[in-house]
Amino acid sequence: MTLAAPLRSPTARLERVDELQARIQGMQSTRLETRAVPTHPAFAGLLPGGSLREGTVVEAQGSTTLVMALLAAPSASGRWVAVVGMPEFGVEAAARFGIDLDRLVLVPEPGRQWLAVVAALADVIPVVAVRPAQRVAPAEASRLGARLRERGTTLIAAGAWPGADASLGVELSEWHGLELGHGLLDEREVVVSAAGRGGFAKRRRSRLRMPDRALGFAVADDAADDRGGAGTGHPTAAPRLTPVLHADFARPA
Repeated sequence: MTLAAPLRSPTARLERVDELQARIQGMQSTRLETRAVPTHPAFAGLLPGGSLREGTVVEAQGSTTLVMALLAAPSASGRWVAVVGMPEFGVEAAARFGIDLDRLVLVPEPGRQWLAVVAALADVIPVVAVRPAQRVAPAEASRLGARLRERGTTLIAAGAWPGADASLGVELSEWHGLELGHGLLDEREVVVSAAGRGGFAKRRRSRLRMPDRALGFAVADDAADDRGGAGTGHPTAAPRLTPVLHADFARPA
């Protein structure tokens, strides 16, 4: 075994440190340099690199609609997608959001072998969403991660996943459309927070319409808002209802 000679010169030590830092940064950026997967523009400011990437893992916690939103663009582009362990995943809602049911594989109840099912699907399906049935061990996540990178498969985890490249979660949710106690729910605004690797280590937030009135997805701050201002040409704020606690409620005389 050959031992490296000690670096006695300060200059040599600095050069060695620079070399190691460059190698580490290169390894850290490998995942983000993989090929982009079609992604809705609403997520451009939240995901590392601005889109989903082949061979990576993204956590999407707190909302089935969030999972559907991430699946919609890859599916609309012609890619097959699979959903594992999510029996509440509604095909009618998925179709309205733009997911092609002809290229959708559903495994609602995979049982104890759910991780093996995900690994098998990852060999043939380019985008797989899963709700982990139990805590995923780091070693299991590492083995599956190597398989995802080899196959170029993107995994969307509706739950905690060790070593995920990015993590999205719904922090706040608000429906609109009822006005002053009547009407229909027509759109939902959510605050989605995100964190990831590298420059995305600091958590960031964005307010999205998910869905909007056209059953699509959009950044709320950029979308035109004409609630309550139809025909005026000037948007007005929607009426806000004050919550009434059950203990404070009094039946009118």
